[in-house]
Amino acid sequence: MVSIAEIKKYPIPQHVAVIMDGNGRWAKLRNKDRLIGHQQGAAALRNTLEGALELGIKYLTVYAFSIENWNRTESEVSGLMNLFVKTCKLELPTLQKHNIRFRAIGNLAMLNKDCQNSIRVMEEQTMQNTSLTLLVAISYSARWEIANAAKCIAEDVQAGKYHIDDIDEQTVSQHLLTRDIPDPDLLIRTSGEYRISNYLLWQIAYTELYFTDCFWPDFNKEQLFEAVSDYQKRERRFGKTSEQL
Repeated sequence: MVSIAEIKKYPIPQHVAVIMDGNGRWAKLRNKDRLIGHQQGAAALRNTLEGALELGIKYLTVYAFSIENWNRTESEVSGLMNLFVKTCKLELPTLQKHNIRFRAIGNLAMLNKDCQNSIRVMEEQTMQNTSLTLLVAISYSARWEIANAAKCIAEDVQAGKYHIDDIDEQTVSQHLLTRDIPDPDLLIRTSGEYRISNYLLWQIAYTELYFTDCFWPDFNKEQLFEAVSDYQKRERRFGKTSEQL
């Protein structure tokens, strides 16, 4: 097990993104309903959040529900939305206690009113908190986000705010849902899958990737420490050579 003291000797990633995968398979292995896996996944997020606070990570972005996930069974989707609302109510005092800001990113118009109201309350109640920002990607798709940014830029060009020759990478970044958030330093995916699944495609251009076989309900802050320790052993060159760093 890697100690916090050892990890803190080296640079800590400012922004960690997580694909919380494997809830359903975790439940299936235990002959339990998939929703039980999602409930355990919520507990795993709580523990991981504690670890992020201990390390001094400033941004934690988690992939909770993709736009593609709307294609799952009605019962599972309904259960997930109810779990989200319940979890928001339960965890708000904890976020306040630890000075954590909550934000949701995604096509939130697709969510039901209860979910939208829960997000509004969480964001309003925690907007002044400064220790860590928890971004929950819900009803999210990176391709949708990029297409939406392109649409907004086109509207700005029509309105005369931009000339087409002025559009560059910074312009696109400024129209994303994470416009005021630094790009992730580290992306963690659980459950042994080796793909990005339409998550933060623009933002992770130079992000370090870490994959683990651990199903998300079994993930905890010790697992987070291992991922960060692995990250710290890497040389981030951003297109340069080692000698230039």
